[in-house]
Amino acid sequence: MASLAPVEHRNQDATVYVGNLDTSCTENMLMELFVQVGRVKSVYMPKDKVTQAHNGYGFVEFLDVIDADYAITIMNMVKVYGRPLKVSKSSLNNKAELSRDVGANLFIGNLDPGDVDENLLYDTFSSFGTLIRQPRIMRDEATNESKGFGFVSFDCFESSDNAIECMNGQFLGNRQIVVQYAFKKDTAGEFSESVGRPSGSALERHGSRAERMLAAQRRSQQQKQHHNPIPVPPPHTLMPGMHAIPPPPPPPAGIPPARPPPPPPTSFPPPPPP
Repeated sequence: MASLAPVEHRNQDATVYVGNLDTSCTENMLMELFVQVGRVKSVYMPKDKVTQAHNGYGFVEFLDVIDADYAITIMNMVKVYGRPLKVSKSSLNNKAELSRDVGANLFIGNLDPGDVDENLLYDTFSSFGTLIRQPRIMRDEATNESKGFGFVSFDCFESSDNAIECMNGQFLGNRQIVVQYAFKKDTAGEFSESVGRPSGSALERHGSRAERMLAAQRRSQQQKQHHNPIPVPPPHTLMPGMHAIPPPPPPPAGIPPARPPPPPPTSFPPPPPP
């Protein structure tokens, strides 16, 4: 099957991310698996340029959004080769990301370039909560080698706070990693890999009080919309501006009411003698 089309020509709303794949999985296997739940247009699994081994995740593009949403509902956590699949909206879906991005974005530093990749970051940090996008490791543009730091983003501050508390200072691979809130994207200047911010700057990190208040307000509004649906009037209740249909008028005086026709005979008389 052909690989996914370039991003600008791809229906990103109908594309799902499939993670936690076993090394034995192939694009053909993903195709055979997901055509059972929807009309698949294409399958793509990023591979290492040298070994040609996939990175433990892939993308499945469906013909429409309905099939993609159904695939997420049915296929998420289904085990393949003993490993539960992680199926969610593609990380390329920027609209979905922006709607869920509350600012719970973490900087992960001092990563071992040889042992830690995006798949390992996903497997490690997704245990603390829902990630709104695939973890990103910064790499050298020429060699594609890891620069030793990356970023993960959660859908709530409870998850990011828990990840910092549990993982900051812990060993991942052969190094003791640094986990803290990342600086905001309006950062300018030369980036310092050791502390995760531009050198010589004093910009604000994510996780501020203002971001937390906005996230709490958004969650409260979503809960109100979920628990207070649009009221539906009970049967036979007239909405404002509606009028009841009047009953039919009675028959005029002196005219007897119409009688129902007689029932059909149950037997017929014998035929006349010849």
